[in-house]
Amino acid sequence: MKAMILAAGRGQRMGELTDHLPKPLLAVGGVPIIERMINQLAAAGIVELVINIAWQGQKLRDYLGDGSDLGVEISWSDEGPLPLGTAEGVRRALPLIGDDLFLLVNGDLMGEIGFGELVCQQPDHAHLVLVNNPGHHPGGDFCLVDGSLAILGTTEEALTYMGCGIYRPSLFLQSNQAELGPLLKLSIKQGLTINGQKLTGWWLDVGTPERLRLAEQLLLKPPEQS
Repeated sequence: MKAMILAAGRGQRMGELTDHLPKPLLAVGGVPIIERMINQLAAAGIVELVINIAWQGQKLRDYLGDGSDLGVEISWSDEGPLPLGTAEGVRRALPLIGDDLFLLVNGDLMGEIGFGELVCQQPDHAHLVLVNNPGHHPGGDFCLVDGSLAILGTTEEALTYMGCGIYRPSLFLQSNQAELGPLLKLSIKQGLTINGQKLTGWWLDVGTPERLRLAEQLLLKPPEQS
């Protein structure tokens, strides 16, 4: 299975840290976030990667090259100086991804994501990884009902999409939504089955300077699995 890493964002919440550096190249424990991600993917046998880039994207290309130094093969989807949006970015990269199921993951994630188990999923449209709502997103995104995602408003527990899942390329051709969240919600309303699971290991969206410092702490002492 191929994987696409979303790495085109501006990373504005990082402030001056990303003025001259793409967020995925910020280091945790001396290793860039995206390099840690690639090492996890390669350990799970996922070695064909597509990475989209925009803001400071050439620096990512210069650092990672074709991926051979990390034991992977990287194809690049260059969106220009500004990102197209999470869903439109995938749509642009579909010629590189092909027609088969692929893993989609945000380029600023760290944790025990379990890629090896995740790629065993064979969803009709998508299979998403959900987590308990973090402090910066208390309202959540979806509910899980008998293994399928539902729009918030039911009596089920609200959960947050972690930024990782298995997708069929055809899902991104259902509408011209630029962002992934609205595309997923529209797909559910249209009756498409979007499956999901709740992550049991630890994870972190490294989106702010505070969470970058927290990532350093978690490397030294990861939390116990829930």
